[in-house]
This record gives sequence, structure tokens and C-alpha cells, in this order.
Amino acid sequence: MKFDLITRDGSARRGRLQLAHGVVETPTFMPVGTAATVKGLTPEDLREAHSQIVLANTYHLWLRPGREIIEQAGGLHRFMHWDGPILTDSGGFQVFSLQERRTLDEDGVTFKSHLDGSLHRFTPETVIAFEEALGVDIAMVLDVCVKLPASQAELEASVRLTTAWAKRAAAARTKPEATAVFAIVQGGLDERLRERSALELIELDFPGYAIGGLSVGETREEMYAAARFSAALLPQAKPRYLMGVGTVKDIVTAVECGIDMFDCVYPTRCGRNGRAMTRAGEFHIKNATYTRDFTPLDPTCDCYVCTNYTRAYLSHLFRSDEMLGPRLLSYHNVYILNDLMREARAAIEQGSWAAFRDRIL
Repeated sequence: MKFDLITRDGSARRGRLQLAHGVVETPTFMPVGTAATVKGLTPEDLREAHSQIVLANTYHLWLRPGREIIEQAGGLHRFMHWDGPILTDSGGFQVFSLQERRTLDEDGVTFKSHLDGSLHRFTPETVIAFEEALGVDIAMVLDVCVKLPASQAELEASVRLTTAWAKRAAAARTKPEATAVFAIVQGGLDERLRERSALELIELDFPGYAIGGLSVGETREEMYAAARFSAALLPQAKPRYLMGVGTVKDIVTAVECGIDMFDCVYPTRCGRNGRAMTRAGEFHIKNATYTRDFTPLDPTCDCYVCTNYTRAYLSHLFRSDEMLGPRLLSYHNVYILNDLMREARAAIEQGSWAAFRDRIL
């Protein structure tokens, strides 16, 4: 992996991330393909919508179909027919959201599958081995994520274990030339713990760093403050990734905080449920006002959906429970976020980031 910080405009950064399966221009949004598929969209759709990198999830792929099948298929890229870069979340968030289904100890975490109740075990070493076996471009370390608000003791334990597990994950790497491993900063809303977590992980010299433990119960203002504080602690010369944000406002604010990469299920989840994302805001396509609206979803958007279909037709698809509706709307929503990132990169390069930020927000 190689990361070039091309230019900055204030805190906003324009970079280029070179990975084993391609180049990613940053800032960038990563559509979420939890189970080796971005719901409703083909890899060709994603390319056409200008997606550069997609995210898959270790927890879900571990349970189904499992490592053996993906390895027999020739790796995750070949298995899912996506030849661009892939980042895998470690599954830490999913495991720790199971609450009653998992048991945490110093060595790792034991959990029951949400599918059939079978027992499984994650350790920093087994997670890295699984991600490397999949052949992904970026692998996240196993961390300890806590839901907010959390007690001081929970937050301190999260930071301590996350650092200890990051050390073990770093030592467990066997394919650094193919798979870059990123560490995850924890600490909740406690700036002292955030700083401690960041400094301890920076000492381990990972290729990149994520800001985790946010968008898990805190207010938006609290999330922005913690993201800005955490980003300022991280190395300028390495990529920064804010996990789990995907609205226009959240992403633009995060770029303003100096962050390079983002992921969220939001655009495709909205697409499946009839919520359209546009430059003028969001709206629900099933509202009665759109049944006779023969304009595009977003008149400023040049995507396939906005070029060929009307709000009235999309409203009809959703009202008729036709599969094409969620597919088209998911495509449009992903395109909108990718186009927003393209415009953001151009604004940073041209020194007009502040005007772009203010116009979008």
C-alpha cells in the first residue's frame, strides 16, 4: 500500500491510495457489501456509479459461506466478481453488538452465531488470518467497540484491549505486501482516552488508521467533535478512515475534519426503503406528491436512473412492490455519494473547499 497526500485546503485532504487491486482517489466513500454483495447492485453497477472500493464484513463471511469456500473460489475478489480494492471490517462491531450472545476475555471473544446459535471464537490472530486468506486489500484489526453512553471502566477496558489486540494483529501479519492492516482508535467521547488510544497505536506504525466507536449512540455534534479531535492526532502521511457514516452532512463534515475514507449501509438501505438522496435533501418516493411527478429524482444528477426514469415511475415501482424500484434507487443513492466525493476532491484541489462545504451543507 502507498498513500500520497496530494494537497490540503484547510483541514480537508486530497490524496491517492494505491492498493493491490487498484488506485483509490480520496476522500472516498465505500459502499458496504456485508456478505460479499452490495445489496441489489452488481459489480458493473458499482463501477458505473464510480465506486472505487467496497467493504465486506469478516463476521458475516466467517459464518457464511466460510473461509474454505472463498479460498476454493480463488479469494474474495474472484468469488464476488469485483476486481477493485476491498476493505474488510474485522467483525468487532458486529460481535460486540450481540450483547447476550458473546463472552469477552483478554485473549479474544467467543460468540454465538445469529444464524444458528453455533459457537465461534475470534482472536486478533484468527481474524487477520481470515482476512489475509480472503485476499483483501485492507484488513481491519479486531477491536473492542462499546455502545455509547458507556461507563469509564468500559471505555478504559476497550482502549486497553484494542491496543493489546492491535499489537497481536500486527505480529500475526503474513502478507503485508498484499493486505494492508489498519488499526482502530477507540475511547468513546473521552478525549484523554482517545489521545491515549491514538498514541499507542501510532507507536505500532500501521499503514493506516480508523476512527471507531462513533455513530453508536452519541449525538451528531458529539460524533463530529470526537472525529475532529481524533483525526488531528493521526499521522498526516497515512490514510484516515471514519467508520460507519454515510449521510451527505456526515461525510462533508468528516472531510472538513481531515478524514479520507468513509463507509455506511445508509445509501443502499435508504434505496431499499424508498428514500432518495439528492443534492437538495432527502425525500420518500412513495409520498403521494410524486405519483404524477415526471421529473428526475435529482435534476442536477446525470446518473443512469436520473437520465432515464422519473419520480412518478419510481413511485409506481415502490407502490407496486416491484424489485426494480429498490435496485434503481440504491444505484442512484450510491452514485450521488460518489459524485459528491468527486466534487469534494476537485474543490480541495482548486482551493475552494470552504465554499463547496458551505453550499452542500
